[in-house]
Amino acid sequence: MAKERVHTVAVVGAGPRGTSVLERLLAHAGHLRNAGTPLRLHIDLLDPYPPGAGHVWRPDQSRLFLMNTPALFPTLSPGDLLEPAPVAGLTFDQWRERLKSGSLTDVELSEQDRDELAGLESTGFPSRALYGRYLRWMFAQLTAYQTDDITLSVHEGEAVRFVPDVLGGFGIELNDGQDLVADSVVLAMGHLPAELRPDQQALLTAAVKHGLRYWPPAVPADVDWSRLPVDEPVLVRGLGLNFFDVMMQVTVGRGGQFVSSGDGPGRALEYKPSGSEPILYAASRRGTPYRAKAELQTYIPASVKLRFCTAERAGRFAAAGVQPAFDHDLWPLLHRDALWAYYKTLARVTPSAFLLGGDEFLSRLNAILTEHILHGAEPWDHRVDRLTAEHVSPEHQLQIRKLAHPFARRTFASHCDYDDVVLDYLEADARGSAAGEDDPVKMAIGALNAGRSVIKKVVADGGLTDASWLSELRGWFESFVEGLASGPPAVRIEQLAALARAGVVHFLGPDPKFHVDEKTGLFSAGSPWVKGGRVTAAHMLEAMMPANHVERNVSPLLSQMLEDGFARPKMMVSIEDAPVPGSGLDVTAPPYRLRMKNGHINEGVYALGLQLSSVQWGTAIAAQAGGDLEAGARTLKDADDIASDIVQRALDVDYRSPDAGARRRVLADRR
Repeated sequence: MAKERVHTVAVVGAGPRGTSVLERLLAHAGHLRNAGTPLRLHIDLLDPYPPGAGHVWRPDQSRLFLMNTPALFPTLSPGDLLEPAPVAGLTFDQWRERLKSGSLTDVELSEQDRDELAGLESTGFPSRALYGRYLRWMFAQLTAYQTDDITLSVHEGEAVRFVPDVLGGFGIELNDGQDLVADSVVLAMGHLPAELRPDQQALLTAAVKHGLRYWPPAVPADVDWSRLPVDEPVLVRGLGLNFFDVMMQVTVGRGGQFVSSGDGPGRALEYKPSGSEPILYAASRRGTPYRAKAELQTYIPASVKLRFCTAERAGRFAAAGVQPAFDHDLWPLLHRDALWAYYKTLARVTPSAFLLGGDEFLSRLNAILTEHILHGAEPWDHRVDRLTAEHVSPEHQLQIRKLAHPFARRTFASHCDYDDVVLDYLEADARGSAAGEDDPVKMAIGALNAGRSVIKKVVADGGLTDASWLSELRGWFESFVEGLASGPPAVRIEQLAALARAGVVHFLGPDPKFHVDEKTGLFSAGSPWVKGGRVTAAHMLEAMMPANHVERNVSPLLSQMLEDGFARPKMMVSIEDAPVPGSGLDVTAPPYRLRMKNGHINEGVYALGLQLSSVQWGTAIAAQAGGDLEAGARTLKDADDIASDIVQRALDVDYRSPDAGARRRVLADRR
């Protein structure tokens, strides 16, 4: 018997995660319709930004903002990874190829889009604007699959209030005054504005007092870059991906040009200033920027094959009923793979680095890496250190933890000295990227990147002890591997080196301290490792995104849900056995229903994406085309789990319950 009432789904957030939920809902509902099981479904998509692209990927942003993954990597379409099959869509690279070949014509492109596509290959790095165009196209494809019984409405407003309905379902209020009712709600909110840290708030307060300019953490496309000064110093905290956005906006974005120098990698570019640039003084805890991606034909180097940190070996703990710790159980596996990738490459490209021959060294190294460790025996990594100290020339020995902190515990006599060593570091990094599969360091990083997906799979949903999650995985490994494997395309490091040579960018040193000097009334920054005094400026910029922590968010909707007990942060047990709130929401096992403050499950309310950061690791990474559904393509699986549960809920619901109009009246009375 056909169902009478429509099951309404409110998806809060219309970026890639919300659009994935939309695609999966359409696929499941269409599959049921084709199988003869009717289901009336209405989807309300809520976001003040363009659906598909959302906030971060909107197509109208600067072309200078690049993705940090090549075109061959990201996708919004699950392809053949999931059943039911997608109703529409392509991977980003398929979309790019079809546009270039002319076989795809139903795409609205700007002249800038066409110019970029003309020179973009699978291994190239797209602009975020172009990826946003792809996401918008994907959304448009999905809207074509509306029918009489499966409909969609887009609401260009921000959800600000959530109210459970005593008659069943939920009410959502938008900032434009609209009231919506829904049977199911999906929070796919992505990056949210957040409260400043205490030190950041102190800087802002002092800046207001002294008439200084302070730019807090922000999505780069939201920043008014014209407010940065000309030919004046600007202190920049952060040398991650957002730093490169700052760098490009105040150089090329102001008319500067990078031109070929005629030299090889590392010194391939010269910078021709426009005269409108500020002078950047940049710093981060590690003292150096993220390392560049290697120039490869594949995302993971073809020569890198994980031998130790495999899904099978890393998954043995769970199979045996053991909850592993990262440092004790997982890192040793990945550490082995990184060492093997490095020395295997080194033996191939620089055999003279070994005192006893590359093949003999690899044989001895392999014996240590694969030998069963006996209780009381010398630790395997100590044996590797001894082997390399005896048989590898010092300049070629790998100290893996030092890769991310190359100048740790070194003191520099002046700012000029530190600029010089960082410039050498940048030039070497660019040469390594150009060497691709022939660079040992980049292959070690490639192994770390490959293992990151395995670890993401193993640690999800309680696969790691809380203490290890907080103090080890996120305490040191997350920043370590991001600084090595999540870096920009190689051209950005070439450009940064050119800017350093031109005197447009300077580096303050590791472990910097920032404050406002009450005597001078200026921002002041310096590193305890670099002598020569502190640098002062009237302008300071935080080159980082707002914090992803649900208790620090300032989203009206999520803040109200937490305050009223409709959601809660996940509490975790620290290494000191003390309860501490995690960065993400407390949810059930997939399909990730929210837990309320009283511990009860908020049936029909789901979370997806960044707000799952206490049960998943690496939630900000886009879905990988052809990736493992438990790792690289996990967000697609999460969207499918949620959509499948919603559809089953719609089939099971008591359709004698009040319709939307009656529920709206009840919600209005409650307000």
